Amino acid sequence: MSELTNPASGSKETAEAYIAAILAALGDRDPWDVLRATPAVVRELVAGLDRAALTRPEAPGKWSMAAVVQHLADTELVWGWRLRMIIAHDRPELTGFDQDLWADRLGYAEADVEAALDQLGTLRPGNLRLLRRLPASEREVRAGFHAERGEETLAHMIRLQAGHDLAHRRQLERIRGGA
Repeated sequence: MSELTNPASGSKETAEAYIAAILAALGDRDPWDVLRATPAVVRELVAGLDRAALTRPEAPGKWSMAAVVQHLADTELVWGWRLRMIIAHDRPELTGFDQDLWADRLGYAEADVEAALDQLGTLRPGNLRLLRRLPASEREVRAGFHAERGEETLAHMIRLQAGHDLAHRRQLERIRGGA
């Protein structure tokens, strides 16, 4: 397991290592630029590949490109829900989810890549519009309480989501390069 894995059953220390790794992946890049670009970058990374290449796992026990794209699409759905909860409620609880259970039980291995790309490409602009409507000062103070990671402001969540995007974009590049 790498520091970029954050199992739902993980400890507080695991969550802290995950956050540090995700934020390190972002570095000093503008998170808004990363978030805006990701749907198109992901679409480009999978372009021209046949079904066999898209569904071939990176290694035994690892995800395929199709699984990564579906994970990004589902994560966007979860992220959008969390954003809306924080904007509409005061310090709501944010439920975590086990990405490996989702991958297994939601059939990521058989994911329809085009449908997942469409899902990501539709949800991301809506989530960014919602966030942009808030003053920056509100993004800094509006927060929820994540079940595994503790308090997270919207500003922090924006950086985490961008770092998460970059980690998975690099994963897609690795898989494509090894195909």
